[in-house]
Amino acid sequence: MALATHINTQAHAASLRPVAGRARALALRTLAALLAPALALLAGCGGAVTANPAQSTFSLWPGTASIDTNCTGCNATDAHGRPVHQFAATLTGGGAAAVTWSLSGGDAIAGPGTISAAGRYTPPSYLTADRVQVMVTAALNANPGIRASSVLTLTPGFLRPLTPENLALGANGTATITGYLAQAGGGASIYFALADTPTGSSGGQGSLSAPHCERSGKAFTACSVTYTAPAVVPATSVTYIVATTGSSPAKTEAVVLLNTAGVASNPTGHQAQLATPMQLGSSGGNNGDFDLNGNTIIDCCSGTLGSLIQDGSGRQFLLSNNHVLARSDHASVGDAIVQPGLIDNNCTPNGEGPGTVPVGSLTGWLPLSASQTNTDAAIAQVASRTVDATGNILELGTRMPDGTLAAAPPGISSTGGKGEAATLALRVAKSGRTTGLTCGGVSAVSVDIAVNYYRDCGETKPYLTKTFTNQLAVSGDRFSDAGDSGALVVDASNAEPVGLFFAGGTDAAGVGQGVASPAPDVLSELSTLLGSGANFTFVGGADHPVSCLSFGDSTVRAAQARALPDTEIASVQQALAVARALVNPDAGILGVAMGKSSDQPGEAAVIIYVDENAQAAVPATVDGVRTLVIATNARAVALGAAPMANTIADAPALTARALNQGLATKRQWAHTLMQQNPAFFGVGVGQSLDNPREAALVIYVDRRHLPAQLPATVGGLRTRYVVMDRMHVTRSYAAPYEPRGHCLPHAAWRGAGFDPSKLFRNNDLHLF
Repeated sequence: MALATHINTQAHAASLRPVAGRARALALRTLAALLAPALALLAGCGGAVTANPAQSTFSLWPGTASIDTNCTGCNATDAHGRPVHQFAATLTGGGAAAVTWSLSGGDAIAGPGTISAAGRYTPPSYLTADRVQVMVTAALNANPGIRASSVLTLTPGFLRPLTPENLALGANGTATITGYLAQAGGGASIYFALADTPTGSSGGQGSLSAPHCERSGKAFTACSVTYTAPAVVPATSVTYIVATTGSSPAKTEAVVLLNTAGVASNPTGHQAQLATPMQLGSSGGNNGDFDLNGNTIIDCCSGTLGSLIQDGSGRQFLLSNNHVLARSDHASVGDAIVQPGLIDNNCTPNGEGPGTVPVGSLTGWLPLSASQTNTDAAIAQVASRTVDATGNILELGTRMPDGTLAAAPPGISSTGGKGEAATLALRVAKSGRTTGLTCGGVSAVSVDIAVNYYRDCGETKPYLTKTFTNQLAVSGDRFSDAGDSGALVVDASNAEPVGLFFAGGTDAAGVGQGVASPAPDVLSELSTLLGSGANFTFVGGADHPVSCLSFGDSTVRAAQARALPDTEIASVQQALAVARALVNPDAGILGVAMGKSSDQPGEAAVIIYVDENAQAAVPATVDGVRTLVIATNARAVALGAAPMANTIADAPALTARALNQGLATKRQWAHTLMQQNPAFFGVGVGQSLDNPREAALVIYVDRRHLPAQLPATVGGLRTRYVVMDRMHVTRSYAAPYEPRGHCLPHAAWRGAGFDPSKLFRNNDLHLF
């Protein structure tokens, strides 16, 4: 059956999860006419199609291929890092053939997809059948009658990540996991399996019920499964629920934190419409945060209503990001702020349908365009009786008898509501719209970071790139995702505010990398620029610990799991011969070995074993190869039982001297590094993973423009590289597709013979 929507699909073919910020949603609109049964099928949809990829003049590559709507299996990426399938035409005698590309066949409703003049093919964003074929034809410009053709077989991929993406359960806990296929009609199903890894198909802990799928020509295929945790959880660990579909190579997963504390935490509660007075850490945003095509909403954005602040007179304000409440400088004072955000209400604004409650009125924001601002923040005066006046934040409190976590206000008793200055390696927590309550560690301080902003949710209209200085970096598996922007970051030991989360992403190791503005700086800027010295403070209560839900940090594990290229192996073998001359037990150096760097994954390192009770001096490199310094004892080295890498959890605290050395080097080099090499979009100070007793420059590198050489030291200081997509405030892999048809304006929804809410249940639409 017919379905015409503007769909943003998940590019799971990419190896990286993208940037956290405002979550994006689809506008679920369609023409009633498109639902009519009289639609004609596109040519070539009905049966098998034969390719003709080569003839006497030129040939096409690839001749045949199979991909899905996520472009899983695609062979290239575009300028934005989105997967595309690249076709090439080559003359028989060699060299590129000048051709004109065209498409035929494809889905009866969604069409064949698109192909650029350069031969970059992008599939349709959904299908109405389990399998369709697309004919890709190239006509020679010099003689259009000379043609060659390739055939693509398309299958539906996943519409979006599983819901929820992450959760925590104790023994015998249960949860429902739901997945959606980019398919309306057909008979495809989602298959769920327990696994020990995000891409595995076996192992895992607990059990799964038989899946249940709902299919309709008027709705995307939805399949659900019930997960039950094991009866005994001997140790806190993670297990994965991995989803696959048919012959598609696409996979998506949910991760379950099985914990001995018996905590049950599910972020879907943060996305729901809450009863008033509502609690913070929940979905929300500007009621006008959507994109229009004519008079039709085609997508929308939302984030997190993070916390409450108040001025000296006791007036209370919602605190979140500029890009969440003020639409990246493009809002108006007085705009309605709604809960939940539009992304969790099928892009239906308040006043045009039910599902949201106005909870505040936009009061002001720190302009991103202003050079004197260094914070992405905005405030909205609270509407009467709509927000919990105590400042309660979802799941920030103690464990309840049923395992769920109570809401609680942030702690303010030790700082008078001014917020706490974060320190390196501090354990922190945040309660956000998308990933709920999660914990991580402060991985870098004094971070200078360039963040991209857009005028629209679909990221088609760049606004500006702003470089923030002296920010906090937080890392941890599953710490944050799109839609968590605006969440308050607190010290896990006492719930004191330490930062306002505003951007992030996932690095090549799969570790979440987030950036937050220091909480005291946020209040100071708001007071100076918006409150005319109003002296804003956080609304909260007595300091208290947070039930920290940590999915771990796989940075070191992923680095050590990477295979080394032959050139690196040869380099470290040569360096090892030089390093043997350093061995001197009297000087605290017990032995050397061949290893892998954790500061720069993919590079070799000479392991230097040092006496754990001594302070051995070890160079950062030997013969141009990084050193990996591991504190141990002589017996472990002699028995071959010494570790091969350091762990983040056991790293000693940096001395003030080491930290200050790092800060001084960063001040000297950060601007130069970011100006001279545009691939470097952030620089901060962290702890070296290769030698935890030393500070390191933490350098954020654009994975799509990775330099051939990354220096092991800068200004005499070790370097630690975080390779990922550039940070911006919407999720980078949720790329918009062109509309496939016309959509009804809001005024015509009623009586149109089609209920867009049935495409997704309210509050179920997630991360686009």
